[in-house]
Amino acid sequence: MITQLTTEAIALLKALIETPSFSKEEDATAQLIEGWFKAHDIAYKRTLNNVWAVNKHFDADKPTLLLNSHHDTVKPNSAYTKDPFKAIVEDGKLYGLGSNDAGGCLVSLIATFTYFYAYSDLNYNLVIVASAEEENSGANGLNSMLSLIPKIDVAIVGEPTLMNLAVAEKGLVVFDAVIKGTPSHAAHPNTDNVIYNAIPVLQWFKDLKFEKTSTTLGDVKLTVSQIYAGKQHNAVPASLDLVIDVRVNDAYSNAEIAEILQKEAPVASITPRSLRLNSSSIPVNHDLVKAGVAMGRKTYGSPTLSDQAVLSCPSLKLGPGDSTRSHSADEYIHLHEIEEGVALYIELLEQVII
Repeated sequence: MITQLTTEAIALLKALIETPSFSKEEDATAQLIEGWFKAHDIAYKRTLNNVWAVNKHFDADKPTLLLNSHHDTVKPNSAYTKDPFKAIVEDGKLYGLGSNDAGGCLVSLIATFTYFYAYSDLNYNLVIVASAEEENSGANGLNSMLSLIPKIDVAIVGEPTLMNLAVAEKGLVVFDAVIKGTPSHAAHPNTDNVIYNAIPVLQWFKDLKFEKTSTTLGDVKLTVSQIYAGKQHNAVPASLDLVIDVRVNDAYSNAEIAEILQKEAPVASITPRSLRLNSSSIPVNHDLVKAGVAMGRKTYGSPTLSDQAVLSCPSLKLGPGDSTRSHSADEYIHLHEIEEGVALYIELLEQVII
């Protein structure tokens, strides 16, 4: 059964690759996923472009495990040499946009859910959500589903981790900051030139160290990533805008980071765009982690953001593929990685939910 499910999962991934599904434009790939559930006689629901289902013998008295990955993609970059919307197999690699991020994870989790769907006496309920709008952290993705699906006690989020266990993930806060100065004609003296005022501010951000570190995620990482000022060569502007990207470890909440920066940053104003993308983790003594370690899988902390950020329950990031291939030109996943992914997901869950 596992071999047949894996073969069907690879066929589904090929179809997904050949069906464009940019964030907010996932209708056609949602239909493909609906087709899988129909073909396997699985009762499912669709909410906007999110497709979800629960196991056949769902029991409200049992804890619930979420299986989640996304079917939206970024847009292909200009460095592609292969057609990003054609599923090409060469030398055991399946090329195509979304093959690695996160199509391989998604179809492997769908196959895993299908394998366990009809089991009658599981220790956990299973809920699967094939979600939309992950790549743009959109309002109609997994976060919009949490009030509709059953309460989740723990989650596996499918992202490419080489099937190692990402037991923690950094959160993200993006800030908009403003530095003020005195506008003037460039020909006249100005001791309050906002662009020069920005020099010590940029140095302050460069030197800033947050006190609390994390054993799994290391330090908070702050980066000034954008800067805007001025419209013409002969006019000194009145203000300068900065964008600051902060990757938050599990020693801080996003709200705490915002409070520190709003209190201490030497700027006229600093405003977070959103505080909802918090860091996430799962205890290393959780049964899922212990089972994975017993299978020889490594644990680590992930610097990249996923749909884990919208979950408040313990969550584990785990999936076939390699994160370094995500958003790259000529994206690919090895076929053997999908085969391994389905087998390892099933082996892991057998130790925990049966």
